[in-house]
Amino acid sequence: MQDQQSNLTEKIILGIDPGTRIAGYGVIRIIGARIDLLQYGVLKLDKYSSHELKLKKIFDRITQLIEEFLPDEMAVEDPFYGKNPQSMLKLGRAQGVAMAAALNRNIPIVEYSPKTVKMSVTGNGNASKEQVAFMLESILKMPLQPEYLDATDAVAIAICHHYHANALPSAAAKKKGAKKGGWSAFASENPGRIK
Repeated sequence: MQDQQSNLTEKIILGIDPGTRIAGYGVIRIIGARIDLLQYGVLKLDKYSSHELKLKKIFDRITQLIEEFLPDEMAVEDPFYGKNPQSMLKLGRAQGVAMAAALNRNIPIVEYSPKTVKMSVTGNGNASKEQVAFMLESILKMPLQPEYLDATDAVAIAICHHYHANALPSAAAKKKGAKKGGWSAFASENPGRIK
């Protein structure tokens, strides 16, 4: 059994839920089929006066996480399409600086829509943040802090990437007995992104 454990490869995934008021992050380690939560939290940005300073804080924190955990990959949530173009622009900038921190270290980045993340983790693309957090507790077999819903979203993004990148069935699909994940799942869930 110990020989099998030593042959299993380890992968560390950094999940980011970008935001201009609160940015969430989650770091998971994959060893075989096991998922370990290494760290999760939020960066509270409301206290900073300028948008530029908020962007710097996001870049600095993501860089710190990269230096501490040396992730193999980063998964980021796509900004959802809102009605306010100014909010979308700011959110896109927040996502951009998070991605720049990873690109600066040659870390591959994958983006997932909020609906894809929710579907991968809960089996319901319209699940609430609370439902996502509840399902994560089941997947990780540990309690999570309810006040950190942006952080649990970031953990869900990392787990979604793990499921999709490794063509593993998601927790929700396992319950239903269906196979989910991999390129075919991504293509069917995101027809507009395939050219």
